[in-house]
Amino acid sequence: MTRPPDPLGLLLWTFRRSERDVVRMYDYLSDMMRLAAGGSMLNFGCAGAAGEGRHGGYEPAAAQAALCAEFAGLARLGPGQTVVDVGSGYGSPAAAWHDSHAPRRIVCINTSLGQLRGSERRPLVDPANAAASRLPLRDASADRVLAFESAQHFRPLSAFASEARRVLRPGGVLALAVPVVARSGAASTARLGLLALTWSSEHYTADAVLSSLGGGLDVGERRMIGPRVYGPLADYYEANRAELRGRILRRYPGYVEEILHRSLRRMKAVSERGVIDYMLVACERR
Repeated sequence: MTRPPDPLGLLLWTFRRSERDVVRMYDYLSDMMRLAAGGSMLNFGCAGAAGEGRHGGYEPAAAQAALCAEFAGLARLGPGQTVVDVGSGYGSPAAAWHDSHAPRRIVCINTSLGQLRGSERRPLVDPANAAASRLPLRDASADRVLAFESAQHFRPLSAFASEARRVLRPGGVLALAVPVVARSGAASTARLGLLALTWSSEHYTADAVLSSLGGGLDVGERRMIGPRVYGPLADYYEANRAELRGRILRRYPGYVEEILHRSLRRMKAVSERGVIDYMLVACERR
């Protein structure tokens, strides 16, 4: 069983959300995400034909791969590009993009050394232990900068956007896949309920994300796909909870699974009421 943090540590992750807290959170919870999904991608996934499993119906690993592919299309990944994946997890998205779009180089940026060391197919990518606000690349050296379900942890988001502008070549693309809330502040906290605690990230609105991009980036295509993300995932977990709970309890205490279950139910409820959404957005460097 994975050793849980002490209660004070959990509270600090939730309320402080420093860079180190985010690393500790993902180092602790990423195995649970992989156990529940049956794969090594760390994203919510999205439903639809491309998110169906081999035997029909929603399967989380297929849904995660589908979101990864949709995001790559939005970012217009292609052969010969230099791609920077900021918040790269275990490198599974980068490996998939390598195979499907043949970029010249993918630089995987992550603050978690554990995830970088455990990245899949590391010879295909260049791992770098760095923060989103201090990208270890030269000016105008990248064709694409991607934040695939990681920008919700960047604080301030404007610092990352500034770095992305710096390293992108003119005509290069910054693309983000990010969970967002409808309102910020106390009103958002009240409407989120349990998620205000268990979503250990910044609760950005879509407008806040877009305004953080600043000058030098022209916002292009934007998609709001929350209904394809949250409800299907919650329904899958509810329908398969007995099996998934058994997997999770091999490594985690029961209260962690119970919090996950209640959080997913709340996530579906507030998604249906428009309290949360999920945004894909691509911007071009002038």
